[in-house]
Amino acid sequence: MTRHPEDGRLHTILDALCLGPDDAAVRYLIDAFGGEPVEIHERHVGEPAVLSRHLLFESGGEIVLHDDAVSAVILHLTPTPIAPRGLDVSDWIRGIRKNATFDDVKKVFDVPWRFAAGDRYFVLEAGYARPEFVKYRDQRPGNLQRVVFTADDPKDACRPADEDCRACRDLIVREGDGSFDVDGTVGALIAGVEAGFLKEKSGSVALTDLRLLHASALMERVESQVSCSTCDRVACITLYRDSSPTFGYYPYDAAMRRPLQAIPPIEAWGDAARIAAARDAMRYVDHEPGSWFLVAQHDDLYLKSRYTINSMADDSSLIRLDESERRRYREDGHDYLTDLARRISSSSPHRESSPFHLRNLLRHPDDGRDYSEEVSAAIANHTWLARQKQAAAQRMQTEEAADA
Repeated sequence: MTRHPEDGRLHTILDALCLGPDDAAVRYLIDAFGGEPVEIHERHVGEPAVLSRHLLFESGGEIVLHDDAVSAVILHLTPTPIAPRGLDVSDWIRGIRKNATFDDVKKVFDVPWRFAAGDRYFVLEAGYARPEFVKYRDQRPGNLQRVVFTADDPKDACRPADEDCRACRDLIVREGDGSFDVDGTVGALIAGVEAGFLKEKSGSVALTDLRLLHASALMERVESQVSCSTCDRVACITLYRDSSPTFGYYPYDAAMRRPLQAIPPIEAWGDAARIAAARDAMRYVDHEPGSWFLVAQHDDLYLKSRYTINSMADDSSLIRLDESERRRYREDGHDYLTDLARRISSSSPHRESSPFHLRNLLRHPDDGRDYSEEVSAAIANHTWLARQKQAAAQRMQTEEAADA
């Protein structure tokens, strides 16, 4: 998209991105928002710490600086505690009205849109524009709440407003001198998981194992990831063998793309208590991609398999192998479980007529256990690696298509 003066004040926003507060373009934007801000919110984000400053204007404008460089500019179109009226978007983006739908915005920008963290956004020549609507109502007039312009691609960076998420903004613990307190931060993350507003991500190192694995020096980088139930950001704490630890917030897809190493056998790094706990827990045994997983706990074997409900939906079942099934598995191995998973699927185990219906421990746990969480933990590393390989293949196809 080419910028012209007749585009309203859009060029004023784009010219300010990545510049400092004393640059002429930023001073011009501040004047356009009505002069000096009425409120300034400051906080340190991540590790290494970035100083984030949100300049709030009574007109409805907002400028976000990271270490004194403009990282985002926000046009608030609906009333806020700071801006009782909100901006008139047509003053800033010619052709867009306050009651614009996403289709209206798309016509004005006239560039392909992309998708990130639940929103669609546009790639402009000097930044990115993300119109934010009332959730799931971007086709209804009057639901456009704000337009956010950022220097960083939204698929790689979190929403500026998420920096003020009350649930996860204060997870980092620091020493009295301001240095990063790893143990205190890990403790805060564990407390958040126990309280229910954070959830550990599959494929990353369990928070309780982070320090043990790092101390073993078996991995170059050891990372735990937790997602916030309020803002959906993923917080990643990473300990390195040969450099300082880091802590950052990422959109879900960006966190999924982070390089996580396979975890070594627990006997190589765990203490006695952790090794004993692993022996008592379910453990991965075997799997057929896209079809089934076999996990074991003590002398029991459990088969988790996919089945089709209809052309639009599928689900999983989990059965404990009985003695005859265990014997057949010992005799015929992997192929027998593939056949058993096929028979489970064809029997429609979600129906009461299926011989596997009452055996499905995900629907009918025989002792009140949450089998789903236990099995997920046992197979987490394998499912994560599969997703990584799939994502890598998709990226390669995209790059090959672009080169062609």
